[in-house]
Amino acid sequence: MVKLASVADVERSSVQPDAIADGTRYLGLEHIESGGQIIGGDPIKNGDVASSKFAFSNEHVLYGKLRPYLAKIALPDFEGVCSTDILPVRPKAKLDRRYLAYFLRQPDMVAKANSLATGANLPRLSPKALEQIEIPLPPLEEQKRIAGILDQADALRRLRVRAIEKLNTLGQAVFQEMFGDPQSNWPQVAISNVTKDARTGPFGSQLLVSEFVDSGIPVLGIDNVVQNKFLWAKERFITLQKYEQLRRYQVNPGDVLVTIMGTCGRCAVAPHDIGLAINTKHICCMTMQVEKIEPEFLRATLLWDACVLAQLGVEAKGAIMPGLNMSKIASLKFRLPPLEMQKIFIERIENIQADLIRVESATSKAEALFASLQSAAFQGKL
Repeated sequence: MVKLASVADVERSSVQPDAIADGTRYLGLEHIESGGQIIGGDPIKNGDVASSKFAFSNEHVLYGKLRPYLAKIALPDFEGVCSTDILPVRPKAKLDRRYLAYFLRQPDMVAKANSLATGANLPRLSPKALEQIEIPLPPLEEQKRIAGILDQADALRRLRVRAIEKLNTLGQAVFQEMFGDPQSNWPQVAISNVTKDARTGPFGSQLLVSEFVDSGIPVLGIDNVVQNKFLWAKERFITLQKYEQLRRYQVNPGDVLVTIMGTCGRCAVAPHDIGLAINTKHICCMTMQVEKIEPEFLRATLLWDACVLAQLGVEAKGAIMPGLNMSKIASLKFRLPPLEMQKIFIERIENIQADLIRVESATSKAEALFASLQSAAFQGKL
C-alpha cells in the first residue's frame, strides 16, 4: 500500500475567468453522476464564468470533493475547466488512470472518504486528506488488467441501467400512441364522474404520531407513492382498535392514490394484496367505478394526459404547486376511451412491467457482480 500522494498529483491549476477561452468545456458537479458518468457540460460562451476554475485534461481523474458520498469520480476524454469543488488528480507513471478511478469509486473507499470529510451541512474532502489515502499498487500491467475486467463488468451494469431507463419511459410512449390524439366521440368526463368514493386521511388530533406502533395496520404516506408506483416504504402502523375508529380512510385494492402535499401530483395504484391499510392526509385516495374506468388508466391519465397536465398547470400558474386537494382533482376533465381499449392498454403496461422486473433482477445481479469484482480486485484476488 502506498499513499496516493506518492503516485498521483492533485493538480489545482487555477484559471481566472478572463483566461478561459470561449468554447472551453466547463464541468460542475451537476454534470457528473454518481458513479462517474459525465452528462452535459456546455462550452463557455461570451465569458459567462464569474469565478476561477481548475484546468483538467484527459489525463486526469476528476474527484468531486463536495459530499464525497455521492462518488462523483469521472474520467474525462477531453480538456476543459471544472468547478473548484472538483479535484483534478493526475496519476504518475506507475499508476493507471482507470485503475485509480475504480479504486476511488469502490464502496469502501467512498465510505472512507466520507468519514474524512469535514463540514456538517456541506462536507468536503480536503486535497490533503485525499492525498493521504492509501492505495494498493501492483505492477502497471496488472493494474491495466484489473481495470479491463472492471470495464467489462461496468459496461454490462450500465447496459442494464439504460434498459431500465428505456422501459420506464415505454409506458408513457404506449399511452401517447393509444390516447395522445383522443377521438372526438369519446365522452369528456370529470374525474368525479368516474369515482365511487374519494377521501384524504385523518387530520389533526384524529391520528397523533404518538399513536403509531411497531406493528399492526399500515398507514400509507407520500413515500409509498412518490416514485409514481406503489412501494412499501417507511413503516407506520396503528393498532386494530385505532383502525376501527379510522376505517373510513381505508385504502382498498385498486384505489388510485395521489399525493396532495409535499411532492404533489405523484400517483400510484394500491396493489391487490395490500390488506388492511389507511392513508394519511397527504394522499387523496380514490375508489373507481371500475365498470367505467381502469384504475391504471386513470393513473396514466393523471401522469401523461396533456389536457390534464395543462389543467394542473393553470391551477399552479406561476408557482411550484404548493398542494392539490380533492376538489381540484375531482374537477379535472379528460376524454374517456372505451373500457376495452383501456384493458388493451393495461395488458401492454403489464407486459412492460414484467420485462422491467426481469431486467431489474438482472441489474441487481450485475451490480452485485461488479461490487464483488471491485472488492476482489483491490485485495489482489482477481
